[in-house]
Amino acid sequence: MRVEPERVELVYAPDFGEVKEAVRVRLRATVWWRLLRWTAWGGGVLAFLVAGLALLPPSPEPGTTALMAVLGLVAVGCAESLPWATAQSLFRLIRAQGEAHAVVDGDGGRWTSRDSETTIRWPLLPRYVETPRLFVLLTAKQSGTGFAYLPKRGLAGPADADRLRALLDRNITRA
Repeated sequence: MRVEPERVELVYAPDFGEVKEAVRVRLRATVWWRLLRWTAWGGGVLAFLVAGLALLPPSPEPGTTALMAVLGLVAVGCAESLPWATAQSLFRLIRAQGEAHAVVDGDGGRWTSRDSETTIRWPLLPRYVETPRLFVLLTAKQSGTGFAYLPKRGLAGPADADRLRALLDRNITRA
């Protein structure tokens, strides 16, 4: 008697909230993102301190104050909007492909959409993070940018989330 290998199938339409969540998970798992955010916030605080100092006597400089305040806001705004902008860009590409079909098994995952089919084996995405809505598969390097996501709403039933979690735990590590 031949035993079929375990596999879990998902079918789902693209959702911006899920893409944004997956991007945030990916960014949180990278060293460069934490460094960029701390640098942007540090630069923003420094710019506001300089702006405050520029208003002190004996010669207040409102032009310098305004410039430094704007630079501080731009630094923090750019860093904080990066996840949204990245997710928006990815979502436009994903949405154009329509409904996705994913099959996850002992070898890896296969995603099929209207115009594409992608197969990713476990060595490329050896880690995962589970959120209340997603399983986000991550590349090995903390500085890498590769990821894939599997929305729980695409599963056939609640028991499939447990099956998928067990399948992932057997093949890759939880980050």
